[in-house]
This record gives sequence, C-alpha cells and structure tokens, in this order.
Amino acid sequence: MLEDVRRIHLIGIGGIGVSGVARALMALGYEVSGSDVRESQLTEALRTEGATVHIGHHADHVDGADLVVRSTAIPVTNVELIAAAAKNIPVRHRAELLGAVLDRRKVAIGVIGTHGKGTVSSAITWILETAGRDPGFIIGGMVENMDRQNSRLTSSDILVAEVDESDGSLTHVRPTIAVINNLEADHLNYYDSLEHVQETVLAALNDNPRLERVIVNLDSPGAAALIPKIKAPVTTFGRLSETAGVRASDSAATFMGGSFTLSVDGEAKGDIELAVPGLYNLDNMTGASAAALHLGVPIADIQKALATFTGLENRFTVVEAAGRKVIKDYISHPTGIRRVLAAAASGESPGRITAVFKPYRFTMINYLQDDYAEAFHDANHTIITELYTAGEVPIPGIDTEFLCNKIRSRGPTVTYIQELDDIVTALHEQVTPGEQVIFFGGDDLFRLADRYVDELKARS
Repeated sequence: MLEDVRRIHLIGIGGIGVSGVARALMALGYEVSGSDVRESQLTEALRTEGATVHIGHHADHVDGADLVVRSTAIPVTNVELIAAAAKNIPVRHRAELLGAVLDRRKVAIGVIGTHGKGTVSSAITWILETAGRDPGFIIGGMVENMDRQNSRLTSSDILVAEVDESDGSLTHVRPTIAVINNLEADHLNYYDSLEHVQETVLAALNDNPRLERVIVNLDSPGAAALIPKIKAPVTTFGRLSETAGVRASDSAATFMGGSFTLSVDGEAKGDIELAVPGLYNLDNMTGASAAALHLGVPIADIQKALATFTGLENRFTVVEAAGRKVIKDYISHPTGIRRVLAAAASGESPGRITAVFKPYRFTMINYLQDDYAEAFHDANHTIITELYTAGEVPIPGIDTEFLCNKIRSRGPTVTYIQELDDIVTALHEQVTPGEQVIFFGGDDLFRLADRYVDELKARS
C-alpha cells in the first residue's frame, strides 16, 4: 500500500495511536501531514518533528496526499474522508499502516490484551533497550523510560508494538511474536461478547503467516481458552498457575513496587525487583519477562531493566500535593479499576481513598454492570460523573443513575456529581491530608486532576 506513496495525510493525527504511526512514517522518510480538532502536546511535538499539522478538518487538507489514514474514531461524515473519496485518494485504516511498518522488521513483537498491553509493550521495550538491542516501538501511551515518547524507529530489526483489539483491526497487524496479556469482555460497541473477542483474536493469530510464537497469560481464562486452538507454538506465563512455563513465584506487591522469583519450567532463574505498584503490574512484568526470555535476553538484563521501569504516563501516575496523593489512571474497565484500587490500598498507611470515575458507553455499563458493582470496594468513597456516551444509542434503563445504584447495592458509598467543575469543590471539602484521590478516565478527568493539584498547592 506504500508503493509510489510520497505524502501521507493522517486524520486525527493528535490521537495517541495515530501519532505513533505518524512518527514511524516520518522516520521511514515519508512526508506526513495531518489534522485534529484541537491543539495538544502531541500535535505541537509532531509539528516540531517535521509534520504539517492542521487544527480543524477541511477538505483542502488532503490536497496533494497520496494516501489518507483514518482510525475507527473518525466518522464517515468527516469532510476530509469525503474529499479523499471525491479525489480518488486511497484511504486506509491506522492499523493497516501499523501492519505495514511491522512487516519491515524481522522481529516484530505485538502485545494484545483487554488491559495492560501498553505497560507490557513498554516493559518489553525497556528490557530490550537495557540489553542493548536498540528496539523500535509504537505504543499507545507515553513511555516514561523512553523520554516520554510513544514511538521511535531504529536501525534495529526489532520493533515492539501495542496492538489494539478494540475494533477488530488487529487482523491487519502481523507480528512475529504475539503476547496475549489477557482477554475479557470489552469494547462492546464493536463486539457482541467475550466469545466474539476471542474469535477475532484467534483468527488474527492463525491467519498471520509471519507468526512464530504466541506468549499467553495462563492466569487469564479468556486468553488461556485460546491455547488449544492456536496453530503457532505457545509459551505460557502466570503467577497463579503453577503449570505456567514462565512463572512469578514468591510474589509480593505494594504501593511502591513489588518482587518475585522468575522461574522457567519450574527452575528459578533469579529474583526480580519492581518499581511499579500492585499485583496487576507484577503480572504485566511476568509477561514482559516471558517475551524477553524468548528473545534470548539474559536474566541479569531483565532484572536491571524491571528494577528501573516506571511505566506509562497516566498509568498509576502519582502526584503529592498538600499531604494528599493524587493518582491518574487511564483504565475504565472494571477489572482494571479493581486492580488499581487494590494497589492503592496496599500501602502501609494508605489512608482514605476517594475514586473519581467517568463511565464510558451504555454498552459497557449494561454488559459489565455486575463487574462495575464489585470494582469499587477498595474505595471509601466513589464520585461518579456523567456518562460519556461516545455517540451510542441509549439503552433503556441504563444510565449514570443506574450505575450509581448498582454500586451502592454492594455496599460502597457513591456520590453522583454531574458537572466536572463541582467535583473539585467536593474534593476540597471532603479529602484531608493523608488521603488518596484516584481519577479513572481520560483527558478531561486528567485535566481536572491537574487543576485539583494546582489548587491544593496554591492553598498550602
């Protein structure tokens, strides 16, 4: 698809996934332009790196482009898509371009999973970097250890990529090594059920002619169920499953980090110290270690890397202000929320925990309502704001009030605050020094968290 292509225009270039592909394309020598609805740190950085970035969408922006790239988030009514069709400019999905970039590398590691895939991708990248392998990477988050970048290409034959299964587009990405971190019911605007997710992932694996190895989390029932059906050789990893080929034993996790003994086929290889919190991150690091071992990375390099790995921006990102811990985490799936809250509660003196959550999509609340009801037990108080519908058609009886009552029915204290600005006021009134506030959601809640921190510092 890139033959005879000189200029590539990416709609939504400021998105975390699209921007990563844009950076890779620039590194390969293509002329890159793009558009987005608002200015951001990513659009400013891309412009500095040589891309032509427009704020706002206009038909003229595709003039001179040989190829137009979109993500699933771009509607068919977008004026640039319409203009591309009128001018007979080919349009491709972001995942197709990611696949084309991976195809150029002999060793391509693709990480799939309902949650944690960005962290696992980042950890694999940092292990390989520490081992002197100079890996390229394209990840849907800003990697703290790699100068807070989400993408880079190198002269190395190794490329690590986070592979998004949310819309079925992973069929366009052909890694040589696939890591399945976990599979649960998610992205229910696209999928009908967990079985639909599993079928899509399995088809992508078995239809990939480049696939040499699949590394599967044996502790995830949704992922483990695929093992008998996967055609490629499989390596398993886990913490709970004693039969896992790569296992974390003698594990312990705290608010500040964790530790485990890394074993392969029952033989202890070394003790691992972690700088990221919670059992869920310990599981993520076990998966990253399994991938690194398959690539022949010495255990000493794995130990050194994981002792200094600090994760992704806005994944359990902690700021202290006026004696309070303010934590931002991008997760919105109930399993991830439960795990993050468990990590926050694992400190020696965790204090009272307030969770702030913006629900996402009617379909998610409807299908996972019982999981959400159980997700907030480690929070002393949960504040829920208005549901982000993402343009979905409402489901009768499923709304923010329904979710609040569902959570309350299992015991937790829940307050519904519709307006975001009112949340900061409530936090100032209710949260005292020694306590924690955790913001679950996206950029709008993170901006709110930053404002809360700034106001705390101004008041202290």
